[in-house]
Formats: sequence, structure tokens, C-alpha cells
Amino acid sequence: MQELSFDGVFVPAALVWAAAAFFLSSFIGRVLSRTGFYAVVWHRALFDFSLFVILWGAISAIPYHLAFSRSWPL
Repeated sequence: MQELSFDGVFVPAALVWAAAAFFLSSFIGRVLSRTGFYAVVWHRALFDFSLFVILWGAISAIPYHLAFSRSWPL
């Protein structure tokens, strides 16, 4: 499990990625709300939760891919 250090305080990386996904999904939700997209969504809470999960997975996959990718020169 990865940990990030903020001034000597170790924080799980998953918590940092989840916070980033939360803020990004909140921003996207506000944009979608202003454009009227939620009028065609059946269940807004379920849509927002799935958007958060997808973003969290994508944000978490990027550092993992960069850390274990073979394309980096050794």
C-alpha cells in the first residue's frame, strides 16, 4: 500500500486519490446541473456515485501505471 508524506504525516494514497476524485466529481456535477443534463438522468444520486467511483479508479490507475510501466528508462 502506498503512503504519501505531508510534513511527516503519512496519509494513505487511496485517501488522497479519493479526495481528488470527490472534488473533480463535485465540479463535474455542478457543470452537469447547470447544463440541465440531470433532467435525463433517472437517479441523480446513483449517477453521482458512479461518476465518483469511475473518477477514483481512473485517478488511482494513473500513478500505478506510471510506477510499474515498462516504458520508463531504467
